Formats: sequence, C-alpha cells, structure tokens
Amino acid sequence: MSKVNIAIIGCGTIANNAHIPSYMNNSEVKIKYFCDIILERAQNAVDQYQCGQAVQDYREILNDKEVDAVSICTPNNCHAQISIDFLRAGKHVLCEKPAARVLEEALEMQKVQHETGKILNIGVVNRFNKGVNLIKDIIDSGELGEIYHVYVSFRAHRSIPGLGGAFTTKAISGGGVLIDWGVHYIDIVMYCLGDPQPITVSGKTFSKLGCDIANYTYADMWAGPPISNGVYDVDDFVTALIRTDSSTISLNGAWAQNIGHEETYIDFIGDKAGIRLQYGQSFKIYSTKNGMLTETIPNFNMDNHFQNEIDSFIRSIKTNEKLPSHIDNAIITAKLMQGIYDSSEKGREVCLISEDN
Repeated sequence: MSKVNIAIIGCGTIANNAHIPSYMNNSEVKIKYFCDIILERAQNAVDQYQCGQAVQDYREILNDKEVDAVSICTPNNCHAQISIDFLRAGKHVLCEKPAARVLEEALEMQKVQHETGKILNIGVVNRFNKGVNLIKDIIDSGELGEIYHVYVSFRAHRSIPGLGGAFTTKAISGGGVLIDWGVHYIDIVMYCLGDPQPITVSGKTFSKLGCDIANYTYADMWAGPPISNGVYDVDDFVTALIRTDSSTISLNGAWAQNIGHEETYIDFIGDKAGIRLQYGQSFKIYSTKNGMLTETIPNFNMDNHFQNEIDSFIRSIKTNEKLPSHIDNAIITAKLMQGIYDSSEKGREVCLISEDN
C-alpha cells in the first residue's frame, strides 16, 4: 500500500503538540490537508511543516478520493458531526477525546461506524501508554488477586483551562473537569480492568470556584488568560461511585479546589497486592513477601504514547486491526460520564443497564 493520505481537522494545541508531529514521524504518512475555521492557523501549519494544503471548511475535503483518513482535533461540539460526515464519505477517523459532548452523540457516531465499516478510534491515548499497559498485564496475570476497588483522584489546586472560553462553555465542551480530565482517568481504569460492564453510578458535580470570572484567583491556567465577559456553566469538581460487574470505582476530580495540593493518581486495590499509578508517570506495587511489606517500582522506559497511538492508527488502516481505542470500547467511558452527569442532575443513583440484562 502506498502512503496513507491524512487530513488534519483543527489546527490548535492538541494537533500541533501531538497529532501532526506524530504523523510527520511516520514514514508511511503524507499529510494532504490542514483544515481550520481560522484559515490563518491552517496556513501556519502548512508553512511550519512544509507540506499539505490549507483549507477552511472540512467539507471541501469530503469528496477527495485520495484522502484515506482524518484526525479530528476540533472543540468537542464538532466531534460527532465531522466524524459522521467523514465516515459516510468513506474515510477512517481518529477523533480526539471525548468522543462527543453527550452520550447520544457518541452513540450516533458508533452507529455510523457500524454502518460504514470504516475505522473510528477515539483519542484515549493512555491505552497506548507503556506504563498503563504494564499495569494491565500485571492485573491480567493475577498478581494483584481480585481487584475489588479502584480509587481515582484528578484534583488540582486552582486551575481551570481558558476560563470563560470554549473549555468552560457547556454548549461547546459538554462539561468541565469530568469530560476534560476525567475521561482519561476513567478510561485507564476501564482498560486495565478489561472494560467491565458498568451497572450503576451515583455522582455529584459542582460549579463553584470559577463562577466569578473577573475575580477568580488561580495558580495556573492553560488556554488562558480568562475572558472576563465569557461563559462559565460547567463543573469544576466531581465525585462519584461506580458499580461494575467486577470492581467498584470511586473518584474525585477538580479543576479547582481550596486545597493547595495536586493529587493525580489511580489506586488499584487487590486482595493480594495493590498499585498506585501517578498519572503520566511511573507506578508502585504494594505487596507482602515472607511476612514483610514490600514496595516495588518497576523499571521501564516511558515512551511517546501519542506516537504509539498514531502509528497504531496507521497500521490499523492497512490491516483492519481493531484497536483498544475503537469506539466500541470508548463508548463505555462515554456512558459512565453521562451517567455521572445524569445522577447529579436527578439527585439519585442511576442504572446503566436494562432490567432484562
């Protein structure tokens, strides 16, 4: 097969920091288009990477038979429609996380993927993280015994990305810290546990610290500075308890909290041993041996999981391999996040399976 022709849809931060460099590092790829509603950003990508053509409207690309696949790096409100349009145009799709703003949109994406047979992968990039895959292997081997509970923490001090902008506008993003950060943490848990069946969820979201945009004091902020007359109608704190057909999962997440510590980790608690994964870093195994408590830090080289994700996507286009990031797997995380939001709104636990299951 000749080189795979790619179109980049959305030329913002995630495209320039992850997708584009990874495609450029793959000798089997040719980037044919850079597309952005701000044409200048698309042209800047053409100039920077010395390839491709700048376009403003993704619909100009749909009927180009030379384009094999696209990376969708747009705001969340565009994910579903653009993915569906390209799938129906016969293109393979890698769509950034989250799959969509709400479960209904994600389910429609999954439906169209099944109808067209084209690849639809979601950017749950930690499924291509070497450390995460080592943890999955350890769990699968039985070393931890029965994993009866997993605790998840993704809490920052006072952050909130781009306060007043797209990240904090529900109509664009679909939600706040849960859909932005929580998607990664929940997906790691589900992947390492073998994608168990969620049964019920009880959750509560809060929107507290970012409401007064003009007077918000922050420790750090990416995608900033704040837009004083902008919108803030999303969650900056979330807590939830999830029951699956195997383990229970509890989580606490915060873009912002009045606690001066960042705590970003996942605890896998087994009856033989346990693991704490420091997000984006290494992990430690807690166990016992010969009547003594032991702590082990595995020695391995961290790799570039974005590169792994892109390389795997290109390979799957050529081999039709179904990757762990396929929409059929990512939809589980979408269901869980929707369940947490629904539970918070209704003020009660919600069931995620039908009674006849």
